[in-house]
Amino acid sequence: MIKRSVFFSQCLKSLFWAGVIVLLYGMMPVQSASGESVKALETLIGPKDAIMMADPNGNVLLEKNADRPLVPASILKIFTSLAAIHHLGLKHRFITEFYLDDGNNLTIKGYGDPLLISETVAEMASALAKKTTRLNDIVLDDSHFAQPLEIPGISSSSRPYDAPNGALCVNFNTVFFKKENSVFVSAEPQTPLLPMALERARASGLDHGRIVLSHEENQITLYAGRLFEHFFRQAGIKISGKPRVGAVRPGADRLVHRHLSAFTLRDIIMKLLDHSSNYTANQVLIAAGIEAYGPPGTLEKGVRAAQVFARDILGLRHIMISEGSGISRNNRVSATDMVKVLEAFAPHHALLRSEGRQYYKTGTLQGISTRAGYVEDREGRLHRFVVMINTPGKSAGQVTRRLLARLE
Repeated sequence: MIKRSVFFSQCLKSLFWAGVIVLLYGMMPVQSASGESVKALETLIGPKDAIMMADPNGNVLLEKNADRPLVPASILKIFTSLAAIHHLGLKHRFITEFYLDDGNNLTIKGYGDPLLISETVAEMASALAKKTTRLNDIVLDDSHFAQPLEIPGISSSSRPYDAPNGALCVNFNTVFFKKENSVFVSAEPQTPLLPMALERARASGLDHGRIVLSHEENQITLYAGRLFEHFFRQAGIKISGKPRVGAVRPGADRLVHRHLSAFTLRDIIMKLLDHSSNYTANQVLIAAGIEAYGPPGTLEKGVRAAQVFARDILGLRHIMISEGSGISRNNRVSATDMVKVLEAFAPHHALLRSEGRQYYKTGTLQGISTRAGYVEDREGRLHRFVVMINTPGKSAGQVTRRLLARLE
């Protein structure tokens, strides 16, 4: 016989969720977990939109168009992060290698470290200064990723979210500049405004902004070489040659230093989900592809590794990936599958941006607005939600506020 306290507790929970449903859905049919028809907010959920919410046990509380594949925008980064964790592991650290030959030429081989930033390059220079005091040429080996890497949705614009990918890149392939007293300077004190970037800043016609480097004429690789050269000289290393693109020569070049990144994949994913870096998302996707299918890294290998993971491990039925950041409109995922992604990502939910008891990721493209994540109840349990708006002029934020009103 059920105890009276348990009986009343169950009744209260049922009334609570009934209240949520009545509050949210007052205008059009939406399928509830029990199969009963309730009313939705007609002006907010249209035929090109979807919504789904599940309780901590996976029971679907609310859904509409949940199996319809839609453009996810940047909430896809949650799935990309999960695929990278599966293939690489949270403790994975990217490496960068340094080789010397008998002619004192230094070859730097990149392995796709997405957080190869100025401060890290300075640390590498200090470590190398303990191994040698003189260099001839600086040879740049970016062969770990195949070139050119064309990412669907990425254009050749000067916008930071269009920064290209590569195996040996620094500072997310961007340079931040500003003008002070009619003189162009770096807007980041840790990064010098190198001559090749200064030329671009002058040509931009702007007083401040970001320069986005490109693959044209090996620009991203040569810029990395120039930045290494700057910090090598700062560390006291004399250089008689210049940066040039090349490759490690087995037998002729000896490894003198291997840099292990201070950042684990967990650190990278936390930064990726917070700043929504398209560049970082595709760097880790390509790295996952290398882990699954070997070098050189290609977008095709990364996509295949993610799709196989989605199908064989997560059992997703309505997902199509063309790249890992969500910038491509060719990406498609259903709310049902995103809820499954959230279920698998739950142990890592703290890596998401948080606001009160909500952990979430947003996505925005022109005419697209999405949001996915968790709401923690007072018992610490996670309720999963997905809102995907593919109707121009509508907002996922407005729907989400109504959806989570009671749980918040």
